[in-house]
Amino acid sequence: MNKHVEQLKSQIEPLRQQIIAHPLYAQINDVGSLRIFMQYHVFAVWDFMSLLKSLQNELTCTSIPWMPVGNADTRFLINEIVVGEESDVDQHGNRLSHFELYLQAMQQAGAATDHLQSFLDTIHSGKDVLEAINSVQLSPAIKSFLQFTFSTIAARKSHVLAAVFTFGREDLIPGMFHSIIEDMDQQMPGTIDTFRYYLERHIEVDGDHHSHLALAMTEQLCGNDEQKWKEATQAAVHALQSRIRLWDGAVADIVAMKSKNVPA
Repeated sequence: MNKHVEQLKSQIEPLRQQIIAHPLYAQINDVGSLRIFMQYHVFAVWDFMSLLKSLQNELTCTSIPWMPVGNADTRFLINEIVVGEESDVDQHGNRLSHFELYLQAMQQAGAATDHLQSFLDTIHSGKDVLEAINSVQLSPAIKSFLQFTFSTIAARKSHVLAAVFTFGREDLIPGMFHSIIEDMDQQMPGTIDTFRYYLERHIEVDGDHHSHLALAMTEQLCGNDEQKWKEATQAAVHALQSRIRLWDGAVADIVAMKSKNVPA
């Protein structure tokens, strides 16, 4: 393994373990707590897509007239990930993005999407993303999470974007959580099977093939540049810290819901 990758992984491992062992997962033991989790997690799914497209914009030509941009190997890596994330299949074979699949899972589980929709509507109206984050009613943890992501995107440093995408994203949900969801799906058939499929598809596509592609992309973009690896490491650390704060916010809302005995 590349020595820079080894050093980066070593530095972020304590934060990864914090996320994998986060108390959030133990709190998700009924459909109400799952709905709250999904209402937080969907923002991570959405901004993952935004990170992905920002990388595609930086590393390939997405304007007219077309001109070759950057390294063909890097273009191949990011374009292959985009195809899988933006136009995958649901359990019935229909084409859709992973974000759209997640929305279907939320609808089936009865998780509220009004805050998310209000946020997306604000962006569609022409407002800048960072302005929309501040103007829409969202929890502080979600706002902080999105602000980190879109500030990173605005800086337009491809190696930093690649590091956040590779090390700070969606391979952090532990096997224990998958077991919880499997048990809940059996107890409540027809309520969360789309979410279960999303998780299984995530493991199959994102957790294996895409993670290797993303790592190769990060290595290519950083090369042997010590400063780039330093910046990439710092960004990965901040991304993981941001995810921990997002999960802290979800836990707080779940605990508050349970203490009031109010369905989510």
